[in-house]
Amino acid sequence: MKIGKRRIGEGDSCFVIAEAGSNHNRDFETALKLIDVAVEAGADAVKFQIFSADTIYSKKTPMASYLTEKKLAQDSESLYDIIKKLEIPRHWTPDLMEYCQKKGICFLSTPFDLTAVDELEQVGIEAYKVASFEITHLPMLKKISQTGKPIILSTGMANLEDIEVALEAIRSAGSSEVALLHCAIAYPPKYEDINLRAMDTMKQAFQLPVGFSDHTMGYVTDVAAVARGACIIEKHYTLSRGQKGPDHPFSLEPHELKEMVTAIRQTELVLGSAIKKATEAEAEMHRIGRRSLVAARDIAAGTVITEDMIAVKRPGFGIPTRFMDLVVGRKAVKDIEEDDILTWEMI
Repeated sequence: MKIGKRRIGEGDSCFVIAEAGSNHNRDFETALKLIDVAVEAGADAVKFQIFSADTIYSKKTPMASYLTEKKLAQDSESLYDIIKKLEIPRHWTPDLMEYCQKKGICFLSTPFDLTAVDELEQVGIEAYKVASFEITHLPMLKKISQTGKPIILSTGMANLEDIEVALEAIRSAGSSEVALLHCAIAYPPKYEDINLRAMDTMKQAFQLPVGFSDHTMGYVTDVAAVARGACIIEKHYTLSRGQKGPDHPFSLEPHELKEMVTAIRQTELVLGSAIKKATEAEAEMHRIGRRSLVAARDIAAGTVITEDMIAVKRPGFGIPTRFMDLVVGRKAVKDIEEDDILTWEMI
């Protein structure tokens, strides 16, 4: 698939999405600073979220346990109340898009209602990211598909049937390109619940680009996902984990986001080619560091060479060691000194 001019798939550089989410704290200057941080880190895209408490949660929805356990919610607050405080002012969207274009980074935003899709279309969004929670919001998936824009679909909590149903809805409404993101829903999840091998299963089952949306602390899982073939990485970040809000505690701070992007790019370099061969960088050591046949002592011209006259030593540009049996029993055609590197011209 392509987002703008950026190709995403096997063999392409990993598309890194810096997930600002709701960590803007409803402060526009903070949102701009988050974009600056993503640019400085070298991310490919920065992503926000457009949602309204009135269209996303019933006021009777039970409180999420992690919010109370981590004391991220007050006793009198409902989940609806918390989401209400995190809503991004929708009139920001054109300005955030414009600022991202000015800074040379892709602007993405996750819609959580049908109106948000219309608003993102108005600003010319290049692609849509669908959250794991919305994989069953089939009307929204169909509406997004009708735009013809690429779709990045997170699959946290989903099984293969859930994904298949979502893809059928997308394909029934349009011809959008789709990438799937593996995801473990918890804030943060335990390492044993990540199951990165599920990326292999999704890739085999659906023949689509596969990536990883991450909520773990640190970025070891992101590097591991790239090593396993993730085409896209999405990671939450914040200006400071000390800020109040449900997403700040498990988000990377600016220097960590930059370290993650650097580690991903280094991992891509390390993965390199599937061809097993000596590289140009190994040429000198290949020549002087390998072993070949060397004279173990002085050998006079005309002497029949015996095995005890030969040592196996470095460097490696003499007669290869595998030809020892061909050398033994032959005559020296010239005087050979101890430690001379044996060549075919000598025998």
